[in-house]
Amino acid sequence: MPRLPISTNAWQSVAFTRILKGEIEALGTGSLPLDQGITQGGFVDDENVAALVLNATGDDQYIDSEVGVFFTEIIAGCNCGDEPDTINVYCRLKLRINRATAEAEIRLVPE
Repeated sequence: MPRLPISTNAWQSVAFTRILKGEIEALGTGSLPLDQGITQGGFVDDENVAALVLNATGDDQYIDSEVGVFFTEIIAGCNCGDEPDTINVYCRLKLRINRATAEAEIRLVPE
């Protein structure tokens, strides 16, 4: 489970959305469930993830946020050349950050 300690510490500050965006974009390969958001049956290229914090609420235990994520899907074998095709994909994720541990449960929001 990914940890977002800087975002957790910044909760309720004016910098929270900027910090959460940065932490999401900096997560390691495979940390986000982007494979559930692909549209053409390809593979996720999570090297260039762009996040947009849509909303955030919280209480004493959790910070809940919805985040839009832009990324590239690599579609192998769909063209005549040796190079795979790519398409830009957008999906929404729900994050639940435990304020005590900074661990984030992340799931795809179904369309």
